[in-house]
Amino acid sequence: MAADLPISDAELRLLAALVEAKVEFMIVGLSAAALQGAPVVTEDIDLWFRNLGEPRMVRAVRRAGATYVPPMSLNPPMLVGECAQPFDLVINMSGLGDYGEEMKNSIEVKIGNIKVKVLSLERVLVSKQAANRLKDRLVIPVLRHSLATRNELPSGASISPVRKQKKATSRQRPVQSSAKKHRRR
Repeated sequence: MAADLPISDAELRLLAALVEAKVEFMIVGLSAAALQGAPVVTEDIDLWFRNLGEPRMVRAVRRAGATYVPPMSLNPPMLVGECAQPFDLVINMSGLGDYGEEMKNSIEVKIGNIKVKVLSLERVLVSKQAANRLKDRLVIPVLRHSLATRNELPSGASISPVRKQKKATSRQRPVQSSAKKHRRR
């Protein structure tokens, strides 16, 4: 089922269990940006819950084959189990309002055969700017470009998350990555 998705069947099963149990959550961070067509890469899927640890959430996670581990001392809350490996639990987002306020800034995206709430690309950008970590500063230009490109598209069109590259002709010059352009010699 998830063969064409950047997510395994087990991971999709966890998301589906949350949706079926009517657990309020949204995908945030770079995963949210990627699901909206931004050409970014991330190692995890950040989930932000309205009520982290609520009984419906715990039961849904367990049904999918994972376990919710509540925060303890200095350890953050987490999901453990085979299907839970890429998921990180978010308590708040830098520069953004609370969950309820930000849910108003979410959109619905289809992953496989389920629909999930995803933080809007605009709000992902605001959060990355506020966090201001090196890894965030590096991705800000990409997010800005994705927004600008999306805003230039005709009504009803969308950004495709996968683009096929054309072979360079003799009249075209290959584009160098910014790392190569600014290399010191």
